[in-house]
Amino acid sequence: MSNAIETRLSEMGLSLPVASAPAANYVSYVLTGNMLYVSGQISMTEKGLDGLITGKVGADLTVEEGAAAAQTCALGLLAQVKAACGGDLSKLKRVVKLVGFVNSTPDFTQQPKVINGASDLMVEVLGDIGKHARSAVSAGALPLNVAVEIEGIFEIDV
Repeated sequence: MSNAIETRLSEMGLSLPVASAPAANYVSYVLTGNMLYVSGQISMTEKGLDGLITGKVGADLTVEEGAAAAQTCALGLLAQVKAACGGDLSKLKRVVKLVGFVNSTPDFTQQPKVINGASDLMVEVLGDIGKHARSAVSAGALPLNVAVEIEGIFEIDV
């Protein structure tokens, strides 16, 4: 399935970034039993910190641009899962939950549509194992002024 996941991403014109290192005193993920908890992944292109997707959705970015930013977070999450699985994405059994934070204006109420960018990617790439529980919340600000940050919980084979 590992190759199938990356093949599917390639067919969509996407690829996994290199799993990012933590930026402070935390770890990128924690594995306990068969549950993998992945730290928040921020919206950025393949250029890393030089390609941050920044701004407030509802002022600087449209819902569609926010959803595209959320998709980059989902790719970052999958990159962390791959790293935690020793490079073997076939060990991924289930996306359990995503928690998405949207840097948005006080009157913006379409956070779920923004986080759909990540949810839709998970289901399109992974099928039924990509279906997950989710939260989508507004944030007055996010680190580095990024548009979106998403953390995830995954079940893996150990």
